[in-house]
Amino acid sequence: MPKKGGKHAEMGKEMQAQCKRAKVEAACSPSVMSFESPDSLFGSLISPIKQEMFFREYWEQKPLLIQRNDPLLAAYYQSLFQLSDLKELCSQGLYYGRDINICRCVNGKKKVLNKEGKVNYMQLKKDFDQKKATIQFHQPQRFKEELWKIQEKLECYFGSLVGSNVYITPQGSQGLPPHYDDVEVFILQLEGEKHWRLYKPTVHLAREYNVESEDRIGNPTHEFILKPGDLLYFPRGTIHQADTPLGTSYSTHVTISTYQNNSWGDFLLDAIPGLVFDTAKEDVALRTSIPRQLLMQVDIADSTKKLSSLLRRLADRLENTRELRSSDMKKDFIMNRLPPCLGCDSDPLTPGGKLPKIDSKIRLQFRDHAIVTVEPDQENSDEIRREMVYVYHSLKNRRETHMMGTEDAAASEDGTSQTHGLRFPLSYLDALKQIWSSNTVYVKELNLISDEEKENLALSLWTECLIEVI
Repeated sequence: MPKKGGKHAEMGKEMQAQCKRAKVEAACSPSVMSFESPDSLFGSLISPIKQEMFFREYWEQKPLLIQRNDPLLAAYYQSLFQLSDLKELCSQGLYYGRDINICRCVNGKKKVLNKEGKVNYMQLKKDFDQKKATIQFHQPQRFKEELWKIQEKLECYFGSLVGSNVYITPQGSQGLPPHYDDVEVFILQLEGEKHWRLYKPTVHLAREYNVESEDRIGNPTHEFILKPGDLLYFPRGTIHQADTPLGTSYSTHVTISTYQNNSWGDFLLDAIPGLVFDTAKEDVALRTSIPRQLLMQVDIADSTKKLSSLLRRLADRLENTRELRSSDMKKDFIMNRLPPCLGCDSDPLTPGGKLPKIDSKIRLQFRDHAIVTVEPDQENSDEIRREMVYVYHSLKNRRETHMMGTEDAAASEDGTSQTHGLRFPLSYLDALKQIWSSNTVYVKELNLISDEEKENLALSLWTECLIEVI
C-alpha cells in the first residue's frame, strides 16, 4: 500500500458538543459523498452497486468498473486533486522520493527521473511536459482535506489502514510497467481519461508488489477508458497497466488502497503467540521440554507429529475462548491511522463540557477510533509481569505523517513511536466493556468496587475526549 451536507453537517452530533474547538469557517464546499457514517460513505463511493453485492461478487474476487457519466460527481472528483494544485503544494516544501516521484515506463521497466532534495515546480512541470514523465504524489490526504475525510471514514469502515497516491500522466505516456500490488485498490478518475488493461492474476491475493513482463501476462481480461467520475476496483494480485491516450492532454487519478497485510494469515501470526502463552499457563503439555538437540537438527520430521498434536490442543482451546489477544495488529492500526476529520481548520481536541461525577450519565464517543486490549504491564520491568488494560486511540495522531513510514512517525524523546492512550489495572476491564457496549451508562453503575475508582475511570476517559457527559 502506498505505507479517510456542508462540513459542519457531516461531522455528526456526537463530534460537535464534547470538545472545544476553534470556530470553523462556514465556507466549506458541499459534497456529493455521504459522510454521515463509514457505512454511508462506502455506499456512496461504490454507488449504484450495493454493498452486499460488492462483497458477495467482487471483493477479493474480480474487478469492478463503474462508469457513471455524472457531471456533478465528475466535478467533485476533480476537486479532490488537480494538476493545478501542484504549484501551491510545491511551495509548501515537497521532497523527491518522500512526497513525489517522477517516472516513466520504458521498455517494460519503470525509469525513475527524480532529482535530489526539494521539488521545484518549474522543473517538475518541465519533466512532465518534455520527458512525458508521470508525477506520483504520495499520500495526498496529508494536504487535501476532502481526501482526509474520505480515507478516515474508510479506515473506520474497513478497520484497516487506507493510503492513497495520485498519478498525473501526460498524453501518449505510461508511468508504470505491468505489475500487481499487495493491496485492495479503488481508482477514482479525477481529470482527463486513462486507458486501462487488466490481466488474470499469476498470484491470487498477492502478499507483495511485483512487476510482470508482457510475454508472461497474456491478453487483457478487461480493457477500457476511465473518465472523470468513474471508479475502478480490483483485488490485490490483479495485474494492471494504464496509459494516457493520445488526444487527452493529461490524466489524473487517485489510487485509494487498503488491506495490506490484513489477511487471516497475518492475524494468526499476530494472535497465536498470545494464545500459546495463555494456554501454556494451564496445559502442562505445552510446558514439557522439547527433545534434546532439536534446535541443532536439520530435519525435524520426527517432531512434526508432536507439533500437530499441540496445535490441535490449541485449536480446542480456541473454540472455547471468547477473547483472542492481538499483540501488534490492533495497536499498529490505531497508532498509524488518520485522526478524526472534524472540519476546516479545527483545533486539536481538548476536553470540554461538564466534568464527570459519580451521578453523571456518560457516553462513549469516537468509538471507531479507540480499542481496549489486555497486555503485560509495559511499565513494570520485574520478572513477573502482571497484565494491565490499555485503551489506545487515534484522536491525537498526526495527519501530516499518515502512511509515511516509521522514519516520519511521531516519536518520543528516545526515538520510539508514540502511542496515545491510557493504562488501567485488570480489574477495570469489565467497567470498560460496559462503556464500550452501552449507548449510555451512569458512572455509579460501572462495575468497579469503589466510587473513587468509578470517578477516576470516567475522568481519565473524559480527559482523552473519549467520553462526554450527557
